[in-house]
Amino acid sequence: MYTISELSKEFELTTRTLRYYEELGMLRPKRTETGRRVYGKKEYAQLKIIMRGKKYGFSLVEIKDIVLLFDKDGTGIKQLEKTIETAGQKLNEINDRIKELDELKQDFEQVIKGFTETLCELKIKQAGGEINIENRFYDRER
Repeated sequence: MYTISELSKEFELTTRTLRYYEELGMLRPKRTETGRRVYGKKEYAQLKIIMRGKKYGFSLVEIKDIVLLFDKDGTGIKQLEKTIETAGQKLNEINDRIKELDELKQDFEQVIKGFTETLCELKIKQAGGEINIENRFYDRER
């Protein structure tokens, strides 16, 4: 059994965070006669799931759904199915974001290449006379 202080130290969380998870219904610690929270193996395991979900970018709602499924299905099958479904959605989001970032990277590479060429041409022409810099930049955009 763990006190709220012990569990917060174990997971490097504040006690306020643990109380917040309790408010959300993600953790349900038992109470002593004096009203102090006591966390057992079940809550410890649930907190591990919460932390793993946060690490992988799951929302608290998604994590709560996964955590609470174990109460409905003690075999863990429903919990695993939900985790696989949610992780698959996250993977699709990551792949979409990677595609967007790759396109952005290519855009930046083209801009840098164009500006570098323009800079080199300007430096070369600077030694030999004037250049219409305004038209040179507009040509790059076309």
